[in-house]
Amino acid sequence: MKKLQLAGVARAMFASRRAWVFGAAMAMAGVANAAPVEIQVWHTLTDANKAEFEKLAKQYNKEQDDVRVTLRGFATPGALEQEAVSAVKAKKGPNLLQLSDNHSPEVVAQHKAVLPLYELLAKYPIKDLNWFIPATSSFTRDSKGRILAFPWMAEVPVMFYNTAAYKKAGLDPNKPARTWTALQADLLKLRDVADIDCPYASSDQVSVHLENLAPINNQQFTSNNNGLDAASKKSVAPAMQFDTLYMRHISMMVSWKRSLLFMAHSGDNASDKLFAKGECAVLTSNSGAFGQFLATKSLSFGVAPLPYYEQATKEGGKPFVSGSALWALQGHPQAQEKATAQFLAWLSKPVVAAEWHQRTGYLPLTEAAFRASDVSFYSRIPGAQTLIASMSAKPVANSRGFRMANYERIEPVLNKELTDAFEGKVPPVAALNNAASQARSIAAQR
Repeated sequence: MKKLQLAGVARAMFASRRAWVFGAAMAMAGVANAAPVEIQVWHTLTDANKAEFEKLAKQYNKEQDDVRVTLRGFATPGALEQEAVSAVKAKKGPNLLQLSDNHSPEVVAQHKAVLPLYELLAKYPIKDLNWFIPATSSFTRDSKGRILAFPWMAEVPVMFYNTAAYKKAGLDPNKPARTWTALQADLLKLRDVADIDCPYASSDQVSVHLENLAPINNQQFTSNNNGLDAASKKSVAPAMQFDTLYMRHISMMVSWKRSLLFMAHSGDNASDKLFAKGECAVLTSNSGAFGQFLATKSLSFGVAPLPYYEQATKEGGKPFVSGSALWALQGHPQAQEKATAQFLAWLSKPVVAAEWHQRTGYLPLTEAAFRASDVSFYSRIPGAQTLIASMSAKPVANSRGFRMANYERIEPVLNKELTDAFEGKVPPVAALNNAASQARSIAAQR
């Protein structure tokens, strides 16, 4: 009888153990097959830069199974923001979205839907995140120095030039003009010797011909220390300072228009396409245009800093670092917040960030990313390594960026007045006065 009882107990124990092993195996299989945490990233990248971002997201999804990143592109920043407002109201907002620099990052961070990056990183730190230069992330920091968004698309205005056209005009592609006066002499040769119909074009005209004219010539763009004092102290709203430097410059641009040197200009990146096609020999635009030009196999080009005026400064200063950034949004589960931080950490890896920088023209995200960049890559693009390396220097007061309330409404006004001046509809002085007056009024509105 006892033997039968013991046999029954043994069978029960064996069955119990088998059930436990089976259950554990099933549990482990469940963990292994658990669905990845999905996060959405909304952006407005186009052409080559869009393709590069999609390539990186696909690579990230392939390298690990815990997080699945889905990208959604929009044709314009306005379209993205409109959709984001509706999505946030419906509690279906993305985890990250690209927003352009509005020169009031603190205002954006105060929105109840925004999760400031420093709060996200406090929960899920990114190791060894030493920014390439303070200015790379300055446009996404508040007055306390806390980082508010991920500066993935940081850029600066630069001068691109067609090296083949330069050779045809008898110019040295390794010695682009450093001053506006010297550039005028080069443009005349491009027009008359190389027979170029479009010697010079400009995209992002407000950035090139108004905002950065100041720091490049070691001056301030607005009062109150470029608005940085107003951001932390109770003071009068910053105002534009369009002095004789601006009058000289806009007048010169108008004369270039009349002389068939300055043939195309736009407030967006429309003129980039003319340069990519080889129709224009010199282009001033933002460095983010680099990716499009690099993807154009028939184009040989170099890059240089924006020119300066020797009457204003002995050497050119550093431009403002601006662009756009990835902002995190509130209202997502903890697992998605962690996954978002993991994706940003992966983008920050030296090899990944270096590839992004070299393929797009956006500034290196970290010091390690710049060191990881391929020297042979820089050697193929005259001036690229020198220009990027120069940005590593500590920015002086005039180039640390500027702050101005309601700038997203001010910029279109500046663009219109600038266009009217270039097209000869309004005298340069009147256009600058109109722009400054309207900007002051808009900035004072609350």
